[in-house]
Amino acid sequence: MTPPGPSSFSPLSPLSRRSPLRPHRIPADGLYEGSRMLRRTPDGWTDRPYERFEVVPQGAVLGAEIRGLDLSRPLTAPLWAELNRALLEWKVLFFRGQHLTSESQREFAVNWGQLETNPLLAQGDTKEVVRFDKAAGAVPTFENVWHADVTFRERPALGAVLQLREVPASGGDTLWADMAAAYDNLPSEIRARIDGARAVHDYLPGFARFYSPAQLAPFQEEFPPVEHPVVRRHPETGRRTLFVNASFTTRIAGWAEAESDRMLRLLFQQAHVPEFQVRWRWQPGDVAFWDNRATQHYAVNDYGTARRVAERVAIAGDRPY
Repeated sequence: MTPPGPSSFSPLSPLSRRSPLRPHRIPADGLYEGSRMLRRTPDGWTDRPYERFEVVPQGAVLGAEIRGLDLSRPLTAPLWAELNRALLEWKVLFFRGQHLTSESQREFAVNWGQLETNPLLAQGDTKEVVRFDKAAGAVPTFENVWHADVTFRERPALGAVLQLREVPASGGDTLWADMAAAYDNLPSEIRARIDGARAVHDYLPGFARFYSPAQLAPFQEEFPPVEHPVVRRHPETGRRTLFVNASFTTRIAGWAEAESDRMLRLLFQQAHVPEFQVRWRWQPGDVAFWDNRATQHYAVNDYGTARRVAERVAIAGDRPY
């Protein structure tokens, strides 16, 4: 029998009224299809042209390639101001083929503030440079999970400058997600519940996947659990941003465990929405500079035994509010 077509059946037809649908539902607290509100910048933000470089958008709400700059050269005050505006508007900036030395990478990052060190990560040429060297047969680390960097610190990183020195022939991309867009698209009743809530962040869950208890124990006093707002205000744009992540957020303070776990599962899922994401295919010497206050990222470990070498410099941030 041929199903009724549009001309013979409609939701308003007598047939539809005589034959109601069977009861149906999907589990609560998931991600659903439908339109998304995709705001790249806060309400009231004025877009202005860039005069000192070209901006090539890579995604709807975040991600832009910056062309026409040599990052090894000192930044003038006007150039810094335009780059900072681009960072606030696009949240992650990409620069092709820079091939920076470690010193040049540090000098670029320090334009945005004091640099962090992290004793839990492998050091590069200096203590401020972290090296991720995925040689053949290496144990997978720091990949395949959506997270913001070092939210277990009292003052999480403002941002980070990452350079790929060696790239697999295929795979090894990195994705970023806009957590302001993630917040915007939460149901209003969920936003009402989490606005003003605070969550506990701890370094142990993120690092216990690949470090032993004996390796982690010496850092417990240096990195005690801290509380941050579940929804933070961006200190420069004022925009509300979802600030929990699956690597370091353990519970919502003052909530029952089951209630906290259920809400955090829902909030962690928001980074998985493709409309909120940008994906970058690396080439050797590429640099990415992202706003850690506004994004999460995910390094894709899909390159088997190939080698991937990246170096990162992180910029110290402020206390979330």
